[in-house]
Amino acid sequence: MEQFAAGKVLRGRYRLDRILGRGAMGHVWQGTDVYLERPVAVKTVAADLLALPDWRRTALARFEREVKAAARLDHANITTVYDAAVTEDVCCLVMQLVDGTTLDNVIDGADDGRLPVPAAVSVAAQLCSGLSAAHAAGLVHRDLKPQNVMVRTSGLVKILDFGLVKVLSDTDPRLTMTGETLGNLAYASPELLGGEKPLDGRSDLYAVGCLLHHMLTGRPPFHNEGLAELVTQHLTASPPRLAEGGVDAPAALQELLDALLAKRPEDRPSGAAEVYAALAPYLPAPDPAFATRRMPPEDPRRPFLVPQGPIVPR
Repeated sequence: MEQFAAGKVLRGRYRLDRILGRGAMGHVWQGTDVYLERPVAVKTVAADLLALPDWRRTALARFEREVKAAARLDHANITTVYDAAVTEDVCCLVMQLVDGTTLDNVIDGADDGRLPVPAAVSVAAQLCSGLSAAHAAGLVHRDLKPQNVMVRTSGLVKILDFGLVKVLSDTDPRLTMTGETLGNLAYASPELLGGEKPLDGRSDLYAVGCLLHHMLTGRPPFHNEGLAELVTQHLTASPPRLAEGGVDAPAALQELLDALLAKRPEDRPSGAAEVYAALAPYLPAPDPAFATRRMPPEDPRRPFLVPQGPIVPR
């Protein structure tokens, strides 16, 4: 069984340097493409998971599906897939290593843990832009949370880890691994928590609503420490309004947030492009002076000036 350790070179090219994160499927490494001499991120399937024959077959099928799905995505707000291997000995996904910090760090570094409306809206708009591409390709992320959103030093937002992407038309329960946590509960949609199949992109839009509420108020709409209580709140409780958290936001933005956090998918906006359009009036106004001004060292907490446009369904 293939073992992964720092210093190991996969496919004769990708050296594993240090672990960036651990998940249900395996590890994410910071690595180096020794041929092109550039940093990369490498996701590996856990060896102990593959050691079990039944789990091995399921994991390989799931991982291969993830590789092919992620490779179809080509968008500025989504991490780029460079290479992959799905064999009996090596299961890895090689991706762009994003230079920046995760959204949870941006929020923690803001005053009172809250972002101004233009900055929070710009993050949400860029998320919608990336999601519009994923949803157009028939994919749903299902695990949007601050740790899966990277903010580059330029202010560009990148969606990380499509490790739970699912082809929307796929309803094969055998590819849902027992014991895997589908999404972070603080940002998970009611239908995701209820085990409904199939999920569609409106589940991700619910997560965008949770993230937007978190950025504006300093905490997600539901944050009960008890697992059962948190699930119940997502399923039945009305989310608190922004004013209750001391946020002075336009009424139309509150209405959009209410729609994003609707319990039933059919009561939410129909797609990510629609949400982007609704957010557009609250984006920071472009400043032409930025084209010629000598800028100080970039701060990922600054307002995000040029969000990417969404892909509009045909």
